[in-house]
Amino acid sequence: MGASRSSGTTDELGPDEDSGGGPPGCSADPGTPAGEGGPPGEPPGAELLAALLDGMDAALCAFDADGTVTHWNREAERVLGWTAREAVGRAGFAGWAVRRADAEEVRARLMSAMDAPGRQVHEFALLRKDGGRVLVRTQSAGVRGADGKPAGVYCAFSEVHAQIDLERAIALSEALLEDASWGVVLVDVDLRPTVVNAYAARALGGGRTALLGRPLGELVVQGVEELEAALHHVLAEGAPSAPAEVWVTLRTAEGERRRCWRSGFLRLASPLTEEPVPLGVGWLFRDVTADRLAEQEADRLRFRTSQLHRAARTASECEDPMEAATSLLDFALAGFADHVLVDLVAGERLVRTAATPSDAPGPCLPVSGGAIPARYGPGHPALRSVERTGTVRTSAGGGDAAPSWAAERRWPRDAAHALCAVLRSRGRTLGVLTFLRAANRSAFERTDAVYAETVAARVAGAVDLAQVTAGA
Repeated sequence: MGASRSSGTTDELGPDEDSGGGPPGCSADPGTPAGEGGPPGEPPGAELLAALLDGMDAALCAFDADGTVTHWNREAERVLGWTAREAVGRAGFAGWAVRRADAEEVRARLMSAMDAPGRQVHEFALLRKDGGRVLVRTQSAGVRGADGKPAGVYCAFSEVHAQIDLERAIALSEALLEDASWGVVLVDVDLRPTVVNAYAARALGGGRTALLGRPLGELVVQGVEELEAALHHVLAEGAPSAPAEVWVTLRTAEGERRRCWRSGFLRLASPLTEEPVPLGVGWLFRDVTADRLAEQEADRLRFRTSQLHRAARTASECEDPMEAATSLLDFALAGFADHVLVDLVAGERLVRTAATPSDAPGPCLPVSGGAIPARYGPGHPALRSVERTGTVRTSAGGGDAAPSWAAERRWPRDAAHALCAVLRSRGRTLGVLTFLRAANRSAFERTDAVYAETVAARVAGAVDLAQVTAGA
């Protein structure tokens, strides 16, 4: 940031010729007599003008109608190395800030703005005080006097690379906040969205303007605590070193949706203050739900395949076919269900033959004292599975209804989700397997039914062998 001078004198020569300005002591302002340009003689408002020029981010100089430099701020001094005392009062840039061969062309292009409407943009090379050249981009416009006639030109300039960097930053910002292929949300220090791009608006299930200023808790049903904790951490400690994945449940017009967002965070601070003042957090994210679900499904499939392989090897070592059946179920239960029941067909009814403990986790064992009739009422899922020769999935309504729902169906009281798979072997229905999950687990899905049917086919073979052996 450079200081400026609204008035000053020139008493040093340029690099290859005299200053071209007036004699030492001339005023920076052509309308101010020499010797009256210092602070005691400045007109009202001159100090304010100097302070305003000092605070400008861009380098600025001004010329009167004759092309004499009248103003030169500190940013111009930083870019070119010439101080206001050395610049003010010179006749244009000739011989000191521009090469002699280019001086006339540069002067003509700059002074042409005095009679042209609007601003003119040019690029040309200027000379630094140390002799180096710097390519600058200028914006110049004419200045009118009180009588409306052209009175001079002001010119704001910056190094081309700095201008290009600024334009790139603006272009990047606009692109990110419009049609980027990932979500961008700017949140203030109160963690309320202030800017939302199109991707983020679609992901959050609302319009870009409708989401602004709303607490995140109104948009995210579950996972908002983790998200807000991450934003608070960024405000306090800075951005994390790696992206984080956050699972959230969103409230939408179609209902609740479970999503996984791979998120990165940036702390935003004002560039206009000496001490960094936090403006909020930039939150960038992509929806990776499909990828994560596919990975989870692949992991689940690998685990279940491994369990079936281990179960088959264990069952092959069992002399008793029913022991082989229960061993298969012990391996199948791992990570799949909390309870399993084995009901076999005996005439017109089902009898409970083996089960896991109803009050605690444990292995699947034959029913103590022998098989007992299963007191299932009409329409029971196990009976429907036998009647349909297929798989039946069902769940409790949730809440306090789950214990009574399980009790009515003669299942352990903690059961909230059930899957009944029929046992078939040699074209005959031998019974039904019932897998049960507690309320803290998700309901059985179609992929779970496929796995249960695979387990049921293997158990059915062992049960069939046990019955054949017993009949022999």
